Amino acid sequence: MFRFFENLLNPTVDAATDTSPPAGLAAFYWHYAKQARGLLVALFLAGTIVALMDLLIPVFIGRVVDLVTTHTAAEVLKDHWKELAGMALVQMGLRPLILLGQNLIANQGVVANLTNLVRWQSHWHVVRQGWSFFQNDFAGRIANRIMQTGPSLRDSIVSGTNAVWYILVYGTSAILVLSRSDGRLAIPIVAWFIGYLLMLRWFVPRMRDRSRALSEARSALTGRVVDSYTNILTVKLFARPRDEDAFVRASVDEHNEIYRRQLRMMTFFTLCLSAMNATMVVGTGAMAIALWSMGQVNVGVVAMALPLAWQMQSMSGWVAFNITSIFENVGTVQDGMKSIATARTMRDIDDAKALQVTAGEVKFDDVHFGYGTARGVLHGVNLTIKPGERIGLVGPSGAGKSTMVNVLLRFFDLSAGRILIDGQDIAGVTQESLRGHIAMVTQDTSLLHRSIRENIRYGRPEASEADIRSAAERAHAMEFIETLEDWQGRRGFDAQVGERGVKLSGGQRQRIALARVILKNAPILVLDEATSALDSEVEAAIQEQLDTLMEGRTVIAIAHRLSTIARMDRLVVMDNGKIVETGSHAELLAKDGIYARLWLRQSGGFQDAETLDNG
Repeated sequence: MFRFFENLLNPTVDAATDTSPPAGLAAFYWHYAKQARGLLVALFLAGTIVALMDLLIPVFIGRVVDLVTTHTAAEVLKDHWKELAGMALVQMGLRPLILLGQNLIANQGVVANLTNLVRWQSHWHVVRQGWSFFQNDFAGRIANRIMQTGPSLRDSIVSGTNAVWYILVYGTSAILVLSRSDGRLAIPIVAWFIGYLLMLRWFVPRMRDRSRALSEARSALTGRVVDSYTNILTVKLFARPRDEDAFVRASVDEHNEIYRRQLRMMTFFTLCLSAMNATMVVGTGAMAIALWSMGQVNVGVVAMALPLAWQMQSMSGWVAFNITSIFENVGTVQDGMKSIATARTMRDIDDAKALQVTAGEVKFDDVHFGYGTARGVLHGVNLTIKPGERIGLVGPSGAGKSTMVNVLLRFFDLSAGRILIDGQDIAGVTQESLRGHIAMVTQDTSLLHRSIRENIRYGRPEASEADIRSAAERAHAMEFIETLEDWQGRRGFDAQVGERGVKLSGGQRQRIALARVILKNAPILVLDEATSALDSEVEAAIQEQLDTLMEGRTVIAIAHRLSTIARMDRLVVMDNGKIVETGSHAELLAKDGIYARLWLRQSGGFQDAETLDNG
């Protein structure tokens, strides 16, 4: 039975479209709620039936009191036993079954499934955002918004159905039942409803705004805390824990002040509701007793009216709690929408096709780009890299070398110009297929917080164990992998590397990254300071493997140590976003330009350039 309800909604189903969730609050709710609309309708109906069942309790009480005051015990048992048995059956049999159904729908069908459906689809959308999206925010804040939006959206929907709808059904039915005996009995409850609606009209916008501000402050606090933890090595190296204390304390103080303002509003709301509840109960009781004293209603009606009003009062506290929770959750959802309901940057065009690499020619055609700045970074770059050609990008810091790689991988769209791979404009192909044909090793290598095996296999998920081990051997990584052991006792390829690979040295991370690239076996290879973290002996050994890996591939290599790229087929020198020199190592030295000056500065003027070029 549990499994049946649990399987009514798949929490990891992909969204019907890959468009971003809508930015409007109601539309955002419906975007997710419509995927569980069958369960929510069932929950709505169950809530209605439960409210009507609860209404029968004071009705039954009034009927029993009426019977015992107007009949003898023998008459009650003889003539009305079926009626009493029916009341017992409703309370002992039917009501528990309805409550069971409501709980199965809510707990097994909706709560976990809808929560994680929102999380999954939100993550699915956010992880496909452009790189710039993640550069502009704390990773911790983005993650917090995704994790909090799911339960908040679900809670506000379920609470709205279970609490707000419940009291509307119960209150309306109570008014109708009392009106059948005497319309004047319903006056206190009608007045209570009017006052309740007016109170909500005043409180709701203020509670919503304060809840949204609280959620924003919580996200900011989480972002600061995660930022401190992520950069804990920097904090300790510079002995700045007190600065981090101040950084986080300011956010805690801001969050606390906003939280206090929200709690003041909740306390005031509860005070007003308590006063209204007391007035309703006393008013209903006074009206019932007055009518009974005048002989216009019998004692059974009084016995029914008082528990009806008392139950309304009891429920109103529960409803008040749920309403404050609803608007706190709405505020959290609105905060989460800042990351989730954001139009995706760097989308593939509608008719994007998969990139087909047959030779590996890369062409930069009058490329302009500047990260949105007026000054710009790349200014009319024209460069054709022939299939299988190995080029080295050289130039001072800020010349545009890494930017060339970023736009080749289409982390950003060009301001003008085109980049072609085998004649195909990369703006018209899927980003997944583009990056699938390019292997890259960066200077700042960060690994996934998973096992060594999973990190290497990331290059080719279908790779066999033998392929993984072969790639590790070629990257000269086996010697340290076999000695690894993590805190849970997992060894070798099963050992976890820690967040961003912090449990490994820079050289070890670099070798794992190289193994991953070797396994990927892509036709275009990009090396951005690929051996910078290695010691000279390991670098020399891996350089041989890189030479083998580069054979038959189009290679773009960036290195500040010119000795590591001097053997490339062609060197391309950049300065201020333009290509200023091209040629082999020897040709550029002969030109006595920027490259020659860079080389002289690094070699100290003592090394014969021709020796390296020829040797």
